[in-house]
Amino acid sequence: MNNLGDDRADSGDRAEAVLDCGGLDALVRALKRRGRTVIGPTVRDGAIVLDELDSADELPYGWGVELEAGHYRIRRRPDGATFAHSAGPQSWKTYLHPERVRQWTVDRDPVSGPVVRAEEPRSVSYAFLGVRPCDLRAIRILDRVMVGGRYQDPDYRSRRTGAFLVAVECTDPGATCFCVSMGSGPGADAGYDLALTELVDDSGHRFLCRSGSEEGTEMLAELPRRSADEAVRAAAAGAVREAAEHMGRSMPPVDLRSLMRDSLEAERWDDVTSRCLSCGNCTMVCPTCFCTTTEDVTDLTGDHAERWRRWDSCYDLDFSLLHGGPVRATPHSRYRQWLTHKLGTWHDQFDSSGCVGCGRCIVWCPTGIDLTEEAAALLREASGNEAAP
Repeated sequence: MNNLGDDRADSGDRAEAVLDCGGLDALVRALKRRGRTVIGPTVRDGAIVLDELDSADELPYGWGVELEAGHYRIRRRPDGATFAHSAGPQSWKTYLHPERVRQWTVDRDPVSGPVVRAEEPRSVSYAFLGVRPCDLRAIRILDRVMVGGRYQDPDYRSRRTGAFLVAVECTDPGATCFCVSMGSGPGADAGYDLALTELVDDSGHRFLCRSGSEEGTEMLAELPRRSADEAVRAAAAGAVREAAEHMGRSMPPVDLRSLMRDSLEAERWDDVTSRCLSCGNCTMVCPTCFCTTTEDVTDLTGDHAERWRRWDSCYDLDFSLLHGGPVRATPHSRYRQWLTHKLGTWHDQFDSSGCVGCGRCIVWCPTGIDLTEEAAALLREASGNEAAP
């Protein structure tokens, strides 16, 4: 497994081989034998979602997606590909930084008074199968946010430590993908235990698999496999290279951090926030948004209470509530806060962008707001050139 928060693959011998679909099923079974909870994509309720897998048969063979701003549909593919779908409504944040986590409970004891019990972090050994390069980058960003500084989240650490990551390089990007602009794909360069590149052509359905850690090398050695030749390597590299040349979206090729900093008074904010519903969908599906709040609940008797941490959104009116009212009381101020933080001031806090180019916020915005379009519009306004990219 790769070290928590380390952008580099572990040291150790690298290995590569070719797996077929049976090898993929053997990988799932081998991970489960090691006591891991295997999470991967599967089809449910008209979407490709993440869920616990018992076997590779539950993977979305032959399913793809149709994406656009405010639009998501799954569709059948004629080639039977396993991972030829773009990022779905969930990210791995769902498992590493869950929507709700109980922090403590308290019970009223008639003799000794209140008895408080802290919730112990959940002990789980995850294996994530099908991690896109953009999501691989998102996990590394969350590592920096949640455990990379002075204040650390023990629940996140307990879930993330020891997780086995099987990355899948993208060969068929969606219409809302822009990972190339953010330097996060479509190839996987670090942070994985195993990386797969899926190939479906006249030579059959197979996966070029390479290890990125010592445990990944050991795992690959257990699987039915054959040697990788130059033809397979060239085909895999060509498929990833072609994907990079066919991104559905792109960010303007400028310093986005400076653009956000210099555009705080732009008129474009009025335009975009006339369409924004402040629903917070973009923050819920974003693989790096991490904000939370706490809520206390009691039973009807008042003798038992619990404190829960749950996801929060900077789009909520009460998110910035201080004595006297919210700091950001308008949709204008809340949308501007989200975009300028994601693309700009995230650098000041965490030394990187907070965006990985997955496109989820575009797809799951009910009014189809596209942050790549908004960044381009801000650039046009800043340059005084309506024809600017």
